[in-house]
Amino acid sequence: MTGPELALTRTGTPDAGERAVVVAFLDRTQAAGRPALGGPARAALEQGGGPGFEAVLARSGTGELVGYAQVGRTGDRFAVEVVVGGDDRTRALPRGEALLGAALEAVAAQGGGPVTLWAPEADATTDALAGWAGLGAERDLHQMRCRLPLERSAPPLPVRAFRPGRDEEAWLAANNRAFAGHPEQGAWELGTLLAREAEPWFDAGGFLLHERHGRLAGSCWTKIHDQADPPLGEIYVISVDPDFQGLGLGRALTVAGLDHLAGRGIGVGMLYVDAANRAAVALYLDLGFTRHHVDRAYTGLVSGGRWSPPAPRPRT
Repeated sequence: MTGPELALTRTGTPDAGERAVVVAFLDRTQAAGRPALGGPARAALEQGGGPGFEAVLARSGTGELVGYAQVGRTGDRFAVEVVVGGDDRTRALPRGEALLGAALEAVAAQGGGPVTLWAPEADATTDALAGWAGLGAERDLHQMRCRLPLERSAPPLPVRAFRPGRDEEAWLAANNRAFAGHPEQGAWELGTLLAREAEPWFDAGGFLLHERHGRLAGSCWTKIHDQADPPLGEIYVISVDPDFQGLGLGRALTVAGLDHLAGRGIGVGMLYVDAANRAAVALYLDLGFTRHHVDRAYTGLVSGGRWSPPAPRPRT
């Protein structure tokens, strides 16, 4: 599967030296304008692992790291991401197959189960890679961007900053109610939130809470990507408690978050939205967002034991 020019190393948790090499590879890949790991997967790597964690490192014949795959697990569902470096696009698919195959072998060795392959900036190559592995497209996540400050607005909304050590319980309850049934956002735990608070990018001043009748009604959590060119201001998590939906809080909280980012000198706003959430997509379009790219989730079921691709992919 690997070919003479590619050597794979699979490890449960990379040691500090390997992690540093992988992080440097991911930074180079992203700086070159190509997709790297998503935020949660990157955090798991930098924090030394987590449930179901396995890493696959692909090196060229000269020992250079040219690809990376990572496996994680939430409950019984595995998440896989694959990053292929280098400028030779003819090698992207075969290298991706080698990495994805090794990652799915790791899933099978852990007993198998449902698998989601996340592909940032999905394209024909990621579609072909997923199809080779027998995974089907399930969800599209749109990254949308807008210029700041906004030209369109909403009635002012009173908000205050999140207070670490005091607001966690109320925020978790409201967020998980708002996203009940959502595959990623609806099952936050205290440890997840505290880990985000420990990230270098965390800014409680950009984590805006709106209260009504003594209760947390909604929130808009922003995140600044100051390493991006140009710097991006993200609406990281926005939620409205179901008891307060239908009051226009989603729009007002979005505007409050974007106004906060503009006040920090950020000129480009960004967020992610599920393509199937038509109401949210319509709201963001109305505020001046446009689609920048699509991240795609491919899903399938991997049996325990040994994994092999369902069928050889035709070569041309």
